[in-house]
Amino acid sequence: MVDGSALLTTGLWSWFADPLEFEFMQRALLAVVIVGLVSAVVGAFVVVRGMAFIGDALAHSSFAGVAAAVALGFSIYLGALAAAVLTALGIAFISQRTKLRFDTTIGVLFVGAFALGIVIISREQNYTADLFSFVFGNVLGVSWSDLLLMAIVGAVVVLLVAAFYKELLFTAYDPTVAAATGVPTGLMEYGLVTLIALSTVVALQAVGIVLVIAMLVTPAATASLLVRRLHHIMALAMAFSVASAVFGLYLSYYGEVASGASIVLVATGIFIAALLFAPRRGIISRWWAARRRRREVVA
Repeated sequence: MVDGSALLTTGLWSWFADPLEFEFMQRALLAVVIVGLVSAVVGAFVVVRGMAFIGDALAHSSFAGVAAAVALGFSIYLGALAAAVLTALGIAFISQRTKLRFDTTIGVLFVGAFALGIVIISREQNYTADLFSFVFGNVLGVSWSDLLLMAIVGAVVVLLVAAFYKELLFTAYDPTVAAATGVPTGLMEYGLVTLIALSTVVALQAVGIVLVIAMLVTPAATASLLVRRLHHIMALAMAFSVASAVFGLYLSYYGEVASGASIVLVATGIFIAALLFAPRRGIISRWWAARRRRREVVA
């Protein structure tokens, strides 16, 4: 008699391994793992600082660089990287040197940069597939050169976070006290927005401009429902992010649907599960605890 568990294990392994016979799936799998790790590391700071809007802004701002790269004929990634970093530095500079609120500055600059991208691309006669892949995501089209650039930028982001973790942590939770103790909070502000810009560019090919904010925010927000300390949030967010990216990639392959949207939907599903069932902060868990307390009071 054939062991049912053995059949199940064989089936699961085939489900995972069979697509890896294709080189494009090998590249895509490496790409989504890189995106998951980098997005989670930076996303923890984005969630703690309440800076979700800036991720969306930088993703849209990078469109100006993508459009300029298409028009001038150089690397789309380098164009997106330049536009996102310049916009991030501009946001930090204007916010520090004027009395404008941070979100106001973000709104002004990202709309301007996005409009510039539309103007540039409207001058082009043909809209290329590469451009649409950056708007909606096309991780299955990642080349080895794209993957190498993603890995280099991702490694730089992770190494910088590791090197300045204490300063970033202190600034994230209490910038006033951090400044009083000698931490260069202004420099940390510039550094953080630059890291967000870099991680945004890393995720563009996988999920596109439209959905990149989800990879920055959703896994970290899910983790924050379960744990409190920043390094715990970061570690758990990495696990959720990589799991969402890999499972979403395979769902998109077998279901023949858009990979970026599939990845984001899986991440959203995990968030909803945590929102409902998290031990202390979940809606159902809190309702059940309140019900037990009422019963104890009545008893």
